[in-house]
Amino acid sequence: MALRTTPTTDDGSTPTHPVDEVLSPPKLFGTGLQHVAAMYAGVVAPPLIVGAGVGLSPGELALLISASLFTAGLATLLQTLGVWRIGARLPFVNGVSFAGVAPMLAIAKEHGPKDALPVIFGAVIVAGVLCLLAAPYFCRLVRFFPPVVQGTVITLIGVSLLPVAVNWARGGSPGAPGYGSAKAVGLAAFTLAAVVLGNRLLRGFWQQMSLLIGLAVGTVAAFPLGLADFSAVGDAQVFALPSPFHFGGPRFDAAAIASMCIVMVVSMTESTADMLALGRIVDREADEPTLAAGLRADGLATAVSPVFNGFACSAFAQNIGLVALTKVRSRYVVAAGGGILVLLGLFPVLGSLVSLVPQPVLGGAGIVLFGTVAASGIRTLAEAGMESTSHTILVSVSLGVGIVPIAVPTFYDGFPETVRTLMHSGISAGCLAAVLLNLLFHHVGSAGRSLQGVPPWQSSPQPPTGGS
Repeated sequence: MALRTTPTTDDGSTPTHPVDEVLSPPKLFGTGLQHVAAMYAGVVAPPLIVGAGVGLSPGELALLISASLFTAGLATLLQTLGVWRIGARLPFVNGVSFAGVAPMLAIAKEHGPKDALPVIFGAVIVAGVLCLLAAPYFCRLVRFFPPVVQGTVITLIGVSLLPVAVNWARGGSPGAPGYGSAKAVGLAAFTLAAVVLGNRLLRGFWQQMSLLIGLAVGTVAAFPLGLADFSAVGDAQVFALPSPFHFGGPRFDAAAIASMCIVMVVSMTESTADMLALGRIVDREADEPTLAAGLRADGLATAVSPVFNGFACSAFAQNIGLVALTKVRSRYVVAAGGGILVLLGLFPVLGSLVSLVPQPVLGGAGIVLFGTVAASGIRTLAEAGMESTSHTILVSVSLGVGIVPIAVPTFYDGFPETVRTLMHSGISAGCLAAVLLNLLFHHVGSAGRSLQGVPPWQSSPQPPTGGS
């Protein structure tokens, strides 16, 4: 039997994995800025919505947005660089979890504008500690994520994000000027074409920068169309240090804590799925220790974030699409993006420059990004094999369950809040369905007994390979 050997270079040293490759400073900055551009709208949206919900003034709202950028940067640095057993050490972007927006608005409605943020921050701190403590146990669920489940969830990540890109392409929100106009959609299409052509015609580093080039070209084209606005730059502060507990010390309310802990469990499920997806894309499988370290980073970042007036932190799936699109797998690139986020939080005027990118431009680029994630999932499903009837049923039902809240966002409005929190996300709903069906087909009864002694990563039957 042949022995497995570690590959070496001509001089006998072990080659550096692309995930651990350190690029030159210009490449680090440029590719890191791409990641920031891809996630910026997702980072500022939750504080905008929650801030408006608790009635913050424009100045306080700007502070809340800066805090979210700052804490997202710290969380991303922790996740990519790692400290001890904390951080997945993958090109993994962390930011404000959108899953917590609805529960936080419910808390604000119950406690009123004055007390809402302290109660929210107290609940987020407890939820972060829960994630930190549960990480070494939660990561063991990886055995229930064989390739067929991973492929299903990765596909759902892309599919569930595509409506976000389509909404951006129309202008961002129904109340925005020119929402749904031919100009907005045309600008999105122009940006999409610029990204695609850049990826097709450019080579080397410039091909890897095709998304940022497309965003820049689209933004320039937006000015004569009247779809870009410079006013945010003039109103922004140049420098602002985060003020710990600016809105008051944390308050701990049992109901609020319970709702945010549910949100955190949902976020942990999505983060686990995202790390598994990213591990396959960068060719470094996310094993149990990696998942545990990544979840610890989520938990620690979430627990510390409220100190600086931030919210719960979790994975940003759109950046997985950027890694797949550019094929730049270095975690230091994403770490550079985390450093840029910290600077944007400390220098609001820089953040306002990034915010110049109009929503339709983000929408055009988002179609490429999120579609790439879905394509990665389909490729994983192809590798898993679809010859088995159980695989076909698992994928079809899970995709159907995951698409329900995407197709009809109000579908679960009549259900209890716990169910709504879990099922309103197509990713978490489809992931739950896939895991349960995998248990049913491959772990329960005779199927489960037949898998005893099989390694976790092979916990679903392998497709037939032919032969006699």
